[in-house]
Amino acid sequence: MLSGVISFPVQGQQKNEDQIAVETKGVSASKGPNGIVRNIRQDRKGNIWIASWEGVFKYDGKSFTNVTSKVSSARFFSILEDSKRNFWFASIGSGVYYYDGKSFKNFTTKDGLASDRVTVIYEDKSGVIWFGSEGGATRYDGRSFKNLKMNEATTGSESDSVHSSFYQKPLPDIHWMHNDVNAIIEDKGKFWFATRGNTVVYDGKTFTTITNKDGKPFTNVRSIIKDKKGNMWLGGADGLWCYDGKTFTNFTSNFVGYIYEDKKGNIWTSSENADKKDWSLSRYDAKSLSAKSPIVTVVKANEKMVFGILEDDKGNIWFGTMDGVCRYDGKAIMDFKGKQDKK
Repeated sequence: MLSGVISFPVQGQQKNEDQIAVETKGVSASKGPNGIVRNIRQDRKGNIWIASWEGVFKYDGKSFTNVTSKVSSARFFSILEDSKRNFWFASIGSGVYYYDGKSFKNFTTKDGLASDRVTVIYEDKSGVIWFGSEGGATRYDGRSFKNLKMNEATTGSESDSVHSSFYQKPLPDIHWMHNDVNAIIEDKGKFWFATRGNTVVYDGKTFTTITNKDGKPFTNVRSIIKDKKGNMWLGGADGLWCYDGKTFTNFTSNFVGYIYEDKKGNIWTSSENADKKDWSLSRYDAKSLSAKSPIVTVVKANEKMVFGILEDDKGNIWFGTMDGVCRYDGKAIMDFKGKQDKK
């Protein structure tokens, strides 16, 4: 059974209309970032956008441009191109940046964000932008911010939204990790919030904790997607799970940091191996997902970290690592540093 959790919505502040727009053309380079890459997106024009600890990079197929180099030195975690074709960048410590292609606007707690440590950005069906941070979820309708907290716990000073966390015992009901949002997704008018604590569903009034078939809450879920068939996939400390609306099915117990569905319906994951020494990029074959033993192909192993999986419009798979971004064309992996790892 799903247990109810009381919600505590907090009305945010009005947008700062006097905020100065910073113009920038970015810095071009022949290579991509050399640091940690957390998120990769492709825009409607075909450009690849990369959120890294060295800034937000745009790749036009020929060269990379560090779009944020003159704006911020923050570590970036997430990218969204909204329905109006504007961009949003989530940072750790500097809030979020809005980019219209020419200039930037920076939004922080002073404007109404729940926290300046923002890790995820999501646009719902009505065009509302959501931000997930260590202080809860923030809803922005273009005019004002509204913050939602899963419980009344205050933010912990030991918070670290970068590294995987494994829990030896259940978290207390009142704990700051229940407000540290890792993923947001809309499903049938309700919102799923994955936190470093419990994963919950929000119906607009209350939060309901999601539990698996054993009655255990899903904790430290890092990624949630909805596949083409309407199934919900959850990846985190409890492994990879699929929910068909009635039953949860477990695919692996390894820690899963990111989930992605490609055009063929294959499920891609970044996962930490059981011995916790390295990470792998794996593909679950779409036609075998309902089988007792699905076909799993490990495309890349022995990485320190894998995140931010993307299939581009040419069918290539992009993914982020500890030291940059890679592209897999089905035969070989290019890391954009002049090296090629043949499969």
